[in-house]
Amino acid sequence: MSNIEDTISDRLALRILSERKGRNWSLADLAARSGVSKAMLSKIERREASPTAPVLLRIATAFDITLAELLTDTRDDERYQRAADQPVWTDPATGYHRRQLYLSPRLPMELVEVVLPAGASVSVPASSYAFIRQVLWVIEGNVVIVEGDVATTLRKGDRLEFGPPADCTFRNPDASPCRYLVAVLRQR
Repeated sequence: MSNIEDTISDRLALRILSERKGRNWSLADLAARSGVSKAMLSKIERREASPTAPVLLRIATAFDITLAELLTDTRDDERYQRAADQPVWTDPATGYHRRQLYLSPRLPMELVEVVLPAGASVSVPASSYAFIRQVLWVIEGNVVIVEGDVATTLRKGDRLEFGPPADCTFRNPDASPCRYLVAVLRQR
C-alpha cells in the first residue's frame, strides 16, 4: 500500500470507529443497523480488511450520513482545495475510483468524480439514496445505470437525474474506463 492509501485507510477506520463510539453503539449495534457483519466491521476498524463501496454505503447509511461525509473529514471546510488534497478512494473489489471534489457543511451539495474501470460493476442499495438526490453527467466513455428494473445507457455528455430511492447498479460495458461527475444534494 502507498502512503496515500495508508492515510486514507487509517482515516476511514478512525472515522467509522469515531462515528460508532460517538453514538455509543457497540459493533453489534452497527452491524444490526448496517447489515454488515460484526466480524467485518471489527476488521475494518482494525484495518485488517478493506471495505468495498457497497459495504461503505451501508455503514454510511446506518450513521445517516453520505458516503462523502464518511470518506471526508468534514472539519476541512476550505473554500479552495488543490487537486492533490482532494480525498480519493478506490474500491478494492472493482477498482471504482472516487475523488471528492466538493463537500461543505455550509452547503448541502457534494461533487464527486468517478472513474469506473472497463467491465466493472458496482451495486448500491436503495437505502443509500434515502436522504439525497443526485444527477450524473458522463465525461468520458459509457455507463449503464440500472435503477430498480429500469436500465439507462449514458454516453459522453449524457446526464441522468436519479428517481426515487431504488437499488442501483453502475456498469461499464466497455473495454475502456468511464469517467463521470455526480452532483449530490443532501436533503436532511
